[in-house]
Amino acid sequence: MIHESLQRTEKLVQQLGKKLQQSQKDNEALQSELISLRNQLDSKERTLEDFKNQIKIAKLVNSIPVEDLESAELREKINNYIQEIDNIIAYLSE
Repeated sequence: MIHESLQRTEKLVQQLGKKLQQSQKDNEALQSELISLRNQLDSKERTLEDFKNQIKIAKLVNSIPVEDLESAELREKINNYIQEIDNIIAYLSE
């Protein structure tokens, strides 16, 4: 009777050990996934901020009162600057 009880207890301890190991593996996988998702979120937030800045710049450019010829030249220059900045940001993000 004591022997049977001891065997059941040993079996339960073994099962508990296996479940603990599986839970630890699951926890490690979830931690890794969490880190990956946080990195993705940070990247998307930076991209969103870049787009917000581009919109602000575009609004600023459109609000500058200048003659049509000067306006077209100025807009072209600013658009070129924006493209250069985007290229630099993309390069630095790599």
